[in-house]
Amino acid sequence: MNNNNRITNDSIEQNRVECSKNGQNQIESSFNKIQNQNILQSQSNQKIQSFNNKSFIYQLIPEYSILQKEICYSIAINHDCSIFLVGCDSQIKVFEFKQGMIKQTQILSKHKYFVYTLNFMNKSNQFISGSADKSIIIWQTNQKNQWIPQQILNGHSSIIYCLILNNNEDLIITGSSDNTIKFWMKMNIWTCQQTIKDHSFSVFGLSVNSQQNKVISCGYDKLILIMEQQGMNKEWIVIQKITVEQFNYRVCFIDNNMFTLSQYSKEYISVYEMNRINQQFTKISDIEVKCGSDTNCLFPQQYINSKCILVSKNGQYVNLIRKKINGEFLNQQSIHFNTFDLFGRMSDDGQYLITWDDKSNQIQIRKYKEQ
Repeated sequence: MNNNNRITNDSIEQNRVECSKNGQNQIESSFNKIQNQNILQSQSNQKIQSFNNKSFIYQLIPEYSILQKEICYSIAINHDCSIFLVGCDSQIKVFEFKQGMIKQTQILSKHKYFVYTLNFMNKSNQFISGSADKSIIIWQTNQKNQWIPQQILNGHSSIIYCLILNNNEDLIITGSSDNTIKFWMKMNIWTCQQTIKDHSFSVFGLSVNSQQNKVISCGYDKLILIMEQQGMNKEWIVIQKITVEQFNYRVCFIDNNMFTLSQYSKEYISVYEMNRINQQFTKISDIEVKCGSDTNCLFPQQYINSKCILVSKNGQYVNLIRKKINGEFLNQQSIHFNTFDLFGRMSDDGQYLITWDDKSNQIQIRKYKEQ
């Protein structure tokens, strides 16, 4: 009996020691995780501070310019800037960009009408195109490293004007002149899981926040929709509607609590911030930009977080705006193209800005340079 009690007591003591060790290990692991996060945040803040102290310019590299007479509505650049795509009329031209040399490698002709959106999927080495022919095509490479259609998504009844991906690349969100926003999810194949019908006219712009749980849209009906993923089914719900005085061309999340908005032919970009008490977005300021007449919604706004730069096409200009450490926005460069038929994209790392305009009839490449 005594032996049994001793064994039981020993077992209890051993379990207590092991639990104590496990608890201590968990605490140390959590502490190390927090410490690493703080180090990364500190490094990120130092990097941002470094960028904020420097001015910059995007400088044209004339030897990279490519004559292109057909109108180019869309451009995409892959993650390491080794490939870029240009939507020329209904075709997609594929270019290699390596060791200072540019080479056209392929022309894709599956769309029937203008290609309005192009997006790379860097995790799966695929890309997506959206068109005025109402279709969305997922492209992948074959064994010969040639791009071929992998899946065609049909669901919209009119032009695809805007398309975005989430960070995991398992959600595609599209906006159309059929006035709807569609959410496509990847199971075995891509399928439409949800449709938002709150817009009354064409949807021109889409953006997803850094936390990936809010989507914002804008369009011809002068309406901004803020949507949030909620509930067990993770459905997207419209949680706020904002009406403005003019129809909206471009919208872009800066972070979880802030977005920017460009309206038709306005000489400013509006900044909206979320009120932490009522969780509603309200306008807090305007950024002065150069604009001139504007006729379309293509060439979406981008925020390059690593360089704190907002890229915004406004009329005949591409405005390059730095977000300062104090939260202010400073328009550092306005590139004038002398035409509103101007389309482009910046690389994800902010190193290259690729554009096409109908004045030069050229695909032009500009590179980031600190001054």
